Amino acid sequence: MTSKKKINLQEQLNDLENKWKRALADYANLEKRIDNEKQSFVKYSNLKLLEKLLPILDDLEAAENHLKDQGLKIILNKLKEILKSEGVEEIKTYGEEFNPELMEAIEIIEGPKNKVMEVSRKGYLLEGKVLRIAKVKVGGTQLKEN
Repeated sequence: MTSKKKINLQEQLNDLENKWKRALADYANLEKRIDNEKQSFVKYSNLKLLEKLLPILDDLEAAENHLKDQGLKIILNKLKEILKSEGVEEIKTYGEEFNPELMEAIEIIEGPKNKVMEVSRKGYLLEGKVLRIAKVKVGGTQLKEN
């Protein structure tokens, strides 16, 4: 074999090896992307169910606050633990700076400017993304000092 043919065969071998390595890398990336998509699908497949459970949570909290029933409190805590295990967390609002990405101001009341003074409806996040926006009353004026 001539040296020119050997060099040409070596170039072809190197080219095929590089293509093979790229194909393996592309396949590994595809596997990762599919795995991530599966995880996202599972995570958000229960989104509608979780949204439907939030008004029930609101009602149970209101009933527990009114009745002060220990049995109802236990059930409410179990429901909260289930929601937490699914990635649902309450948005911290009371006393916080108003954040329009997480909160809807339904009224401006007396109090420190842009501070949440009352929570009309709790908001929740699912894996860090807004599941339900909080409805709050925000301070718009400073309290007068005597």
